[in-house]
Amino acid sequence: MPETEIQSQSQHGLRRQLSLRDLVLAQVLCVVGSSWVGVAAGLGRAQMLFWLGAMLAFYLPMALSVIGLNRELPLEGGLYVWAHRAFGDLGGFLTAWNILIYAIAVTAAILYAVPTEISYLIGPSASWLPENRLVSLAIVTATVAGVTLAAMLGLDVGKWVQNIGGVAILVVFVVLILMPLWGLARHQTMLWSPLSFAAPPRDLRTMSLFGQIMFGGLCGLEYVAILAGESRRPARTIGQSVWIASPIICAMFILGTSTVVAYVPQNSIDFIAPIPQTMRAALGQTGLGNLIAMTAIFLVEVRLLGAASMLFTGATRLPMAAGWDELVPRWFARLHPRWRTPVNSIACMSLLILLLLVLASVGVHAQEAYQLLSNASTTHYEIAYLVMFAVPLMGRAALRRQLPMWLKIASVAGGISTLFSLLISAYPFVTVVDARAYAIKIVGTVLVSNCIALGFYWVRTRFPRRRQIENASRSSEE
Repeated sequence: MPETEIQSQSQHGLRRQLSLRDLVLAQVLCVVGSSWVGVAAGLGRAQMLFWLGAMLAFYLPMALSVIGLNRELPLEGGLYVWAHRAFGDLGGFLTAWNILIYAIAVTAAILYAVPTEISYLIGPSASWLPENRLVSLAIVTATVAGVTLAAMLGLDVGKWVQNIGGVAILVVFVVLILMPLWGLARHQTMLWSPLSFAAPPRDLRTMSLFGQIMFGGLCGLEYVAILAGESRRPARTIGQSVWIASPIICAMFILGTSTVVAYVPQNSIDFIAPIPQTMRAALGQTGLGNLIAMTAIFLVEVRLLGAASMLFTGATRLPMAAGWDELVPRWFARLHPRWRTPVNSIACMSLLILLLLVLASVGVHAQEAYQLLSNASTTHYEIAYLVMFAVPLMGRAALRRQLPMWLKIASVAGGISTLFSLLISAYPFVTVVDARAYAIKIVGTVLVSNCIALGFYWVRTRFPRRRQIENASRSSEE
């Protein structure tokens, strides 16, 4: 069955551009966000204990689920297709909707961090930049335009943006992990203990930080499966990319966080840009240290662009795949005659990201706006992950019978961990203007967006005549 369906997807005109190397770098790029070592550093010297717990409770079940489900259904759309086959049109549509909201919001969150990263690159004279909304918005608007152009040209261009971003974050983490050795050689004062298992405070903030690093920090392995129809031998290579990238990702998070803990006081961590903050604390503002810091911070910027490009590309493919299934207008699935990219979907997603960036910065400070974007997107993604873990357990009987028992056991563990992260996600771990309003924004955003999705789906299925007219119009155009 998979081979037949893969061949049918090629009829849509997608080009298979992604090799195993591209997929491995994409996995690192999707999972390793530069801010999560700062969030984990908020746990102090207990960070390693919590990282290991998160990797066993969530990352391992996620990896096994991605490998098992992609092996059965290696199709463009990834998790959307898995949910659609398991739960039908409504289940597939709502899953695609929540992934799409996540992708749009987290892309906006990444781009929102660009002015803060630039301020660290320039130095203290640019500390005003993140809170100057006009200049910050001009910077992110230009960045959105560049990401949109790369997406329009297709993965033969976009994959190089993403590959460079993946290599950049690997280089940055190598520098970050080795930085304490630089400090020891220069007799710097620091508290470096990468293998510490200290106990953390037992409070809601600790649980919130753990929930954040467990899901927010480690999720994303399945995202590249959205591009299965544009990957070479996806049933094999996507699973291989998970096995190759996973130990690298885990080492980056644990050892990178230990450096942040060593150099930055626990109550002074910049959750938007902890790596540039740590670089400046360790290397200073002058001489060779300053040059190394500026280079590393520049590479963080490159990673941000690569990650934004990858997430944006995935976001544009979901409406395209749903358009093939007639769940949204076929307008979203229309491909450019030369580049073979869904240009209508790309333009629509670009406008939505710009709108979200403007709305997120109204009336709040930079860290709160960034955290609001991050948490709201993560909550939508958690809902999609609950569906992924439900596929082997509650999906259609014909599909369940094809899936092995080990995948079902992994799904139970992953579902429990995801549910915990979902329940704790509304509690803020940064200082906010109003904690209650913050929680209401998180919960309200998820409820409102899914009500909108249900309304759209009801209208779409309530008036099938409209879909017939669209199909007839499309056929006449062809």
